[in-house]
Amino acid sequence: MNKKAGPLFYIFLAIFVFVVMFPFLWMLVSSIKPITELFGDKAFTPFTSHPTFENYVSVFTNYPFLKYLWNSFVVSGITTLYTVLIASFTAYAIARLQFKGKTVILGLVLSVSMFPQIATISPIYILLKNIGLTNSYLGLIIPYTTVTLPLSIWILVTFFRKIPFDLEEAAKMDGASLMQTYWKVILPLAVPGIFTTAILVFIAAWNEFLFALTINTDDKLKTVPVGIAMFEGQFTVPWGDITAATVIVTIPLVIMVLLFQRRIVSGLTSGAVKE
Repeated sequence: MNKKAGPLFYIFLAIFVFVVMFPFLWMLVSSIKPITELFGDKAFTPFTSHPTFENYVSVFTNYPFLKYLWNSFVVSGITTLYTVLIASFTAYAIARLQFKGKTVILGLVLSVSMFPQIATISPIYILLKNIGLTNSYLGLIIPYTTVTLPLSIWILVTFFRKIPFDLEEAAKMDGASLMQTYWKVILPLAVPGIFTTAILVFIAAWNEFLFALTINTDDKLKTVPVGIAMFEGQFTVPWGDITAATVIVTIPLVIMVLLFQRRIVSGLTSGAVKE
């Protein structure tokens, strides 16, 4: 029997949502404050009596922000396409094909994600420098793929396992080859999982900072997180510009997550409970 949530639950829920959203709300208010209200006593007020969009104008006029956005979009987009393509084939093999060592392979794949980025940045940078891929899009796409691929495989394996094996057997009975079965039967049914995985990979690549800071030092190839971190003022840190730029790059991700939150949650929890 289902029990209705009491008022105490909603009070705690409201407090939790406020605590989670507070940094973003504070950043939003700071982005529309004039410079005089970003310091001193007025810096701690949760509102402004003189809202301005000068900080947003400054972001696009004083910095190559559009270039940063383009770099992030290209790197994140290609990383997403490549990662999802490789992960879909790998996950299909692990989930649907019979061969020895599947558990070991999946364990090894997941173990890659356990290594902290700071422990792998040195060998990755040396490798990319030796082959001439620093300060390039490909120099970021390669390490981004290694970071996002394990989670992508794990999510897609759970989706492929939920697809009834009878459909695959029926395709084989009709004379379909392994690849025909994959493309025409399995893949269309796994589209929700692939879509979920693509969203998570894109967000992870879009927000990545350490590899982007280390590998691409050319200002023309910096991504949004690094570009914002490198904002410089003549005498002080331009907090107004930084908060405005952060709002600009955060709002699209927030909207995307809100629109597809059900698919994201389904992708993360798929396979957790067996029927």
